[in-house]
Amino acid sequence: MVLRLVLVTAIAAFNISTWAQAPEGIPRGLARERAANVSQLRYSLHYTLVPHSDHAESTESLRFQLKHANAPLLLDFRDGRVNTLTVNGTSVSPEMNNGHLVLAEKYLRVGENALEIHFTANIAPAEKAITRFEDRDDGSEYIYTLFVPMDASMAFPCFDQPDLKGRFQLTMTAPAAWTVISNTAPSEKLSLTGGLIQTTFGETHPISTYLFAFAAGPFVKVHPTPDLPGLYVRKSKVQAAESEAGAVQQTAADGIRYLSNYFAQPFPFPKYDMVLIPGFAYGGMEHAGATFLREESVLFRSAPTATNLLNRDVLVLHELTHQWFGDFTTMRWFDDLWLKEGFAQYMAYQTLAALRPDAEIWKRFYEAIKPAAYAIDETQGTTPIYQDIPNLKDAKSAYGAIVYSKAPGVLKQLAFVLGDDNFRKGLQRYLAAHPYGNAEWSDLIGAFESVSGQSLNEWADMWIRHRGMPQVDVTWSCVSGQLTAFTLMQHDVLGGKTLWPIASEMLLGYSDGTSQTIRAQLNALSAPVQEAIGKPCPAYVFANNRDFGYGLFMLDGRSSDYVTQHLGVMPDLFERTLLWGSLWQSVRTASFAPEQYVLLALNNLPQERDEALTASIVGHSETAMHQYVGDQSRNRLTTQMEGMAAQRMVADPDKDLRIVWFRAMSSLSEQQAGRDALQALLQGSLQVTGVQLRQQDRWRLVTALIAYGDSHAEEMLQSEEKRDPSGDGKKYAYAAQAARPDAATKQRYFDDYLHHPERPEDWIEESLGAFNYWNQSSLTEPYLQPALTALPQIKQQRKIFFLVGWLNAFIGGQQSSAAQQQVHDYLKANAIDEDLRLKILQSVDELDRTVAIRKKFVTP
Repeated sequence: MVLRLVLVTAIAAFNISTWAQAPEGIPRGLARERAANVSQLRYSLHYTLVPHSDHAESTESLRFQLKHANAPLLLDFRDGRVNTLTVNGTSVSPEMNNGHLVLAEKYLRVGENALEIHFTANIAPAEKAITRFEDRDDGSEYIYTLFVPMDASMAFPCFDQPDLKGRFQLTMTAPAAWTVISNTAPSEKLSLTGGLIQTTFGETHPISTYLFAFAAGPFVKVHPTPDLPGLYVRKSKVQAAESEAGAVQQTAADGIRYLSNYFAQPFPFPKYDMVLIPGFAYGGMEHAGATFLREESVLFRSAPTATNLLNRDVLVLHELTHQWFGDFTTMRWFDDLWLKEGFAQYMAYQTLAALRPDAEIWKRFYEAIKPAAYAIDETQGTTPIYQDIPNLKDAKSAYGAIVYSKAPGVLKQLAFVLGDDNFRKGLQRYLAAHPYGNAEWSDLIGAFESVSGQSLNEWADMWIRHRGMPQVDVTWSCVSGQLTAFTLMQHDVLGGKTLWPIASEMLLGYSDGTSQTIRAQLNALSAPVQEAIGKPCPAYVFANNRDFGYGLFMLDGRSSDYVTQHLGVMPDLFERTLLWGSLWQSVRTASFAPEQYVLLALNNLPQERDEALTASIVGHSETAMHQYVGDQSRNRLTTQMEGMAAQRMVADPDKDLRIVWFRAMSSLSEQQAGRDALQALLQGSLQVTGVQLRQQDRWRLVTALIAYGDSHAEEMLQSEEKRDPSGDGKKYAYAAQAARPDAATKQRYFDDYLHHPERPEDWIEESLGAFNYWNQSSLTEPYLQPALTALPQIKQQRKIFFLVGWLNAFIGGQQSSAAQQQVHDYLKANAIDEDLRLKILQSVDELDRTVAIRKKFVTP
């Protein structure tokens, strides 16, 4: 039987004539009523952009069909101003009600309706759907849109829900020196008086409102090449972009060819451009035909490693995949957000594995995806992958590691369960059934069931509709050199009684370097693995070889002892990476001493040649030293790690490893010798062999010197400000100074965060880590309570991911039980909305673990 996941929810009939007030946001009931009544939407929008203006005078022609016209109709518009309104030829006084433009039924009719609207749309550096960026390098101005999940209604009146797709036709009047990019190519350009040009764009295919976009300003198309997607960048970054453009465009072009074949569906839009947006709120946004990418994610501000370049490829391919999974076929409602984000992330790696067969892509998938997923899913603040979103105003709550990391991790397990061929055929069937339309998770499950013949009811219910994850343990024993018992066990990491259907591959490792694998299923609390019985007795066992399963796969005591003694000489890189990850999970569950982990790292890092694994081990060691161990141990361990970093960053034969060790120096150099090395790097008397330090590299050194209170820090700051007067340099200087270890600085910055709306959001994001530097918890603890109190304001005014960054910075900067108590007291004493409560629980989990680990392993 094909699974159909249906929310049993009472949806009231939305009839505005019975209301005193239109609803806030867009409730699911209103959206369903409109989707059943409204169709064949066509938007024709004309914006006039005036340099440095805080608004744009605009007009809109909206055409749509109605099945019935016996009640008022709500159009969404929650920012700006409606100046004039004509409904079906009749001039109407605009009636605004709680973020909606009310269209009275007497002006509506069954069949085609036509609206003509003159409105004013707001533009600002932050907190608006149309954002202005002013380039401090050359004074240029850039305007761009970001509408996800429901901010299109801040920019123009619309039916702002994903299942009311429309065709958009944009006309833009702007300075002649500006370039305008939108979802389609320009069809006409007309020169006007006053140095203006009017650009008209072709009509789009049907797309959701959040996928309509434009960017305007003196953008330059770099490296224009036939058969490669276009790439646009602000004019002050043309030189930097020229050296990177070809690789980015080629990755996108190769991805288009691969995905068109994989999905058996040609690229679904007339053209594809990529626009680099400085200070963009996300890594990228997949507007149909015109993806916006965060400039800093493409044009690196620090010396890149091979991993950084591959991560850029993943970003490019993630946004490209959305052209099919999200834009061509779109979720019906944002409770299925993971349906586009999880698949885009999984398919980015699937595509990259095909394009870069020698790059250990699935090992990189584990490193980039699983830790973030597990770190959320083992907290009391975690959520199911499928999230009930009763109102689109709450849709921001669905964004986070659950959809971006857990969902692709679970999809990898599903591909393992179905087999690659059935997985691919299921995706093809799903897309073919919903061209330029909307679908739900049940539609995709139905496609998978149809092609595979497997029932996925239990699998989908447990993995998609339940929160949390299992911890999987193994017990085994041998007699006379053969396995006589082998049992898998699972338990709910959140302490509940949930049981998951688990599919994984077991590894039996032997002391001679050979191994055997066994495919295993676990659908109960425990189950024997009969296929293992009689096999030669292994030296160690790992229950998630090649990372097909999802959950915490822990080493048993015998395996842990062997692995810790032989980890450095295990030849398989992917296996070694997974075992290091399991050991780190043992640290976080307080079953493996953090000091022992750092000592293991110090013993094995000299032999480790993989850049990404080295960076992971060093990063975990830094966390252990800064949060989990006592001061005495930290001083001793950081001295050893700093010495290794100082030596390896100049002498290691591998350039990428030299960069990894250089990056570690700033966080390890709290002692005078280390700080002297940071100064020498800034002054040029010490160099990272073969590596030219870039802008962000240098500012990180300055930030560390300031945070550690070095006597030469201010001198280094002033020198770097003179050396780097660029717009980005001003941002990094602002961030660096947040690390000053004095109360006056902290008060000034905190006030600026909350009471300076003109401060660009990316400046604040850049500075939060410096403000909450790991060694300044006593200075920042007084801001923990105010930071929590400000959460409703933060949630309302800031972009989607800002809230999580804010919480992680202010809570993550603490290590004490007193700070832990503050957070939990806040949760108990305040009636906050459920989303905020869960987000706080997610962030405080690391502080809870820190306190528990220190209690167990640190001697008072």
